[in-house]
Amino acid sequence: MRFCIVKYQSIFRTCYVTLRVAQCTVIIESAQGMINTVNSELEQALEARTGQKVRACYQCKKCSAGCPVAFAMDIFPHEVMKMAQYGQQQRLFGCSTIWLCASCETCTTRCPNEIDVAAVMDGLRVMALIAGVSPTEREVAIFHRSFLNGIKYTGRTNESLLVGAYKALSRRLFDDMGLGAVMLAKRKIKMLPHVVKDRKAIRRIFDETRGGAP
Repeated sequence: MRFCIVKYQSIFRTCYVTLRVAQCTVIIESAQGMINTVNSELEQALEARTGQKVRACYQCKKCSAGCPVAFAMDIFPHEVMKMAQYGQQQRLFGCSTIWLCASCETCTTRCPNEIDVAAVMDGLRVMALIAGVSPTEREVAIFHRSFLNGIKYTGRTNESLLVGAYKALSRRLFDDMGLGAVMLAKRKIKMLPHVVKDRKAIRRIFDETRGGAP
C-alpha cells in the first residue's frame, strides 16, 4: 500500500513538473513573441540613427541609478528605453528628460549590454527637432544651439560669445551682469575669439553630421 502511495506521489510530482515546464514554455514563447512584435518604428529609427540596439535593454535600471541628474527628470533613463521599445514617440518627444541629459555617459558606462544610452538620448533630441516638436526645456536647447554655433563659426568655444548668444536668445541679458563685469576686469574672459584657419572644414563637418536637424 505504501509503495502504491509513493508511486502515485511520484507520478503526481512528475505530472506537476511536466505541467509547470509546459506552462513556462508557453510563457517564454509568448514573451519571445512580444519581443519580436514590439519592434516599433521609433525603435527602428533610433537604431538606424544611433547604431544602438534599443531592444537589448532588459530594464536592470543601472542607468537610472547612476544618473547624476535623474532627480530633475520626469522620466528616468530606463523608462525612456522601455518607451522607445514600445514606440511611445509623442511622450518621449515631449518629455524633459531628453533635454536634461548632461551627456556625461555614466549610463553608457554602467550598461551591462553596452548600450550607449546617452547616444539614444541625443538621437531622441534630434528626432524631436526634425519632427517640429518644441523643446520642453527651452533654455537648455538654446544653450546647445549657442554652443554649437560658436564652434561652427570659429572652430572653438569662446566664453564671451557663448554667454552673450545664450543671454540674448533666452532674453536674460541682465542676469549675472555683475559677475561678468568682475571677470572682465580681472581678464578672466577673452572678448575676441580665437578663430581656426580652416573654418570651411568645420562647417563641412556640421553639414555632414546634422542629420536633418534644423
